[in-house]
Amino acid sequence: MDNRFGDIETFLAVAREGSFAAAAKTLRLTPSAVSRSIGRLEQRLGIILLRRTTRSLALTVDGASYRERMMALMAEIADVESGLGQEERGPRGLLRVNASVSFGTQCLLPILPLFLDCHPAVTVDLALSDAVVDLVEERADIAIRIGPLRDTRLRAKKLGHSRMVLVASPAYLAKRGTPERPEDLDRHECLQFSFRRSVDSWHFRIGGRTVQRPVQGRFFGNSGEIVRQMAIAGGGIARHGRFHVAADLRAGRLVEVLGDFSAGDGEDIHALYSAQDRLAARVRAFLDFLDEELELPS
Repeated sequence: MDNRFGDIETFLAVAREGSFAAAAKTLRLTPSAVSRSIGRLEQRLGIILLRRTTRSLALTVDGASYRERMMALMAEIADVESGLGQEERGPRGLLRVNASVSFGTQCLLPILPLFLDCHPAVTVDLALSDAVVDLVEERADIAIRIGPLRDTRLRAKKLGHSRMVLVASPAYLAKRGTPERPEDLDRHECLQFSFRRSVDSWHFRIGGRTVQRPVQGRFFGNSGEIVRQMAIAGGGIARHGRFHVAADLRAGRLVEVLGDFSAGDGEDIHALYSAQDRLAARVRAFLDFLDEELELPS
């Protein structure tokens, strides 16, 4: 009978204990049974996991890699099994959320304490990155994505829409002047993004039609938060989703420019999650919470 999970547990015990005899004692097996289990596993995988001599036992490179991956997998299985019976009593367990730096700092962090207060049995692991991550590889439960969706394997819940605005600091405008028409940007520092999906032209509404004008500048940032901070510091004019700079506009740290020429374009914001039939209660609770508490400025 194929007992691959038993063989994996035996291998992890050997790697942990450092010998067949010690692993056999922990597992309540004979050393020969442990040896046969390791042999079956190595034969099935087609690799050598352990280097054995009369005096020592050590993991091979493949063995060390296999151990790390299997430890993570077995921990995940234990988490799933322990959570199935528990979730009937409400959301609980570890909730992994991934979002961009800008959305996380401006929209999620201000409301996360309320979510934790409402769900004391849930632990949140929030990872902020402007790189597009794979939910499976990153072991994330929910990813907040801004802009076009590309991954059709996942379910998407629309959280809102954010209009794009051009902003600059009062100090920059006092020094360089306020642009009155889109062509005036040729004489300004336009702050741009360095990541792959960025564009080097901005949209405007001119004469009843939408046009794209190329922009230029001497600063590139690899995240929206970096470009925002550069704009606040007086480094130039930036183009952001309104959700990202709403607090700065209210506080006067930034002001909107060329608003009369706004093309009205923007980006949809979605929460992506696994397409499995039965969502964990903690995932459902977080999606419902975003529905109720998330406020995106228009």
